[in-house]
Amino acid sequence: MPLGPTDALIVTPQTGAKSRDVKPLHVAVIMDGNGRWAKAKNQIRTMGHKAGVEALKRTITAAVDLGVTHMTVFAFSTENWRRPEAEVNDLMGLLRAFIKSDLERLRREGVCVRIVGQEEGLPADIVGMVNEAHEKTKDNSRFYLQVALNYGAQADIIEAVKRIATEVRAGDLNPDDITPETFGGYLSTHDLPPLDLLIRTSGEHRLSNFLLWEAAYAEFVFQDILWPDYGYEPLKAALDIFARRDRRFGAVEAGHVKPAL
Repeated sequence: MPLGPTDALIVTPQTGAKSRDVKPLHVAVIMDGNGRWAKAKNQIRTMGHKAGVEALKRTITAAVDLGVTHMTVFAFSTENWRRPEAEVNDLMGLLRAFIKSDLERLRREGVCVRIVGQEEGLPADIVGMVNEAHEKTKDNSRFYLQVALNYGAQADIIEAVKRIATEVRAGDLNPDDITPETFGGYLSTHDLPPLDLLIRTSGEHRLSNFLLWEAAYAEFVFQDILWPDYGYEPLKAALDIFARRDRRFGAVEAGHVKPAL
């Protein structure tokens, strides 16, 4: 679903580091640590997930304040179905509660909500809520929130390959015309700009099948904080680190290349 033009968005992250224009700024977050947060407090995992929803609300507000224009969050992976049925049901219930309680507020505040992932396997009422979120917020452009739900990057890539193969077989696409840019256009995330920064909380250092293609030139920041404790200060710290990174996209400065003898 098209989200509208993004090339007019120019923001300056309020990170305290050397300021620079970023057009736009797309941050992704693997929200990890809900279970460990609950365990540390002698609570059931459901309480950790509830606290994680509150952390998401805080982080969305902080992202807008800090100059982020697009955010993708990993809410539920295709592998999460392996968790105990009771926990999966709790997660789906929290998603329902979040959409019901916050969708109207997000719409009023100019947030465009889009949800990517596989519909197959999701409860029918949640699929309806997802479609409602798309429809009610599709014209908003102040901030773009992309929620990866029942999402796996490998599955998304495979689906893109299948669509390309179908078009090639039908004669609608020439294989020689397939480029990284055209391939990216077949992914479910294609409506958003390139990913700039990927954050993972809880101290883990892996991607867990999240945005594998999109993260090709993203900067990674791994933070030793459990997701339910996340908010303005941790996000600002991650953006500070990002602002100090030298992003060369495979190139080097001319002065760093030793002339051939």
